[in-house]
Amino acid sequence: MKTRLIVCAKLPVNGMALFPFIILKDKLFLYDKVILNHERIHLKQQLELLIIPFYMFYLFHYLINLIKYKSHDQAYLHIVFEKEAYANDTDLDYLKHRRSYAWLSYLLSGTK
Repeated sequence: MKTRLIVCAKLPVNGMALFPFIILKDKLFLYDKVILNHERIHLKQQLELLIIPFYMFYLFHYLINLIKYKSHDQAYLHIVFEKEAYANDTDLDYLKHRRSYAWLSYLLSGTK
């Protein structure tokens, strides 16, 4: 799948995956393989959950984490989709060998 990249200087984060696009805050990130890999992992997750359910589950998990951790940063970092993406974004071959629904292991283990 060819990724469509968009640069938006007003983006509040460095990168964001909104299927089928990856939106980046700065042109420099067009060449950042780790950020691009991180966002491509999210695109794969979105496809697995048929896109809309992904966003619903992402938001639900964030809100549960916000109650649990009382911190935006901690709530965000403990979303299972983010755990998988951060754990594997430096492995540029990860998507070639990634198992389907790999994010589930981060939900079930709770420790990754």
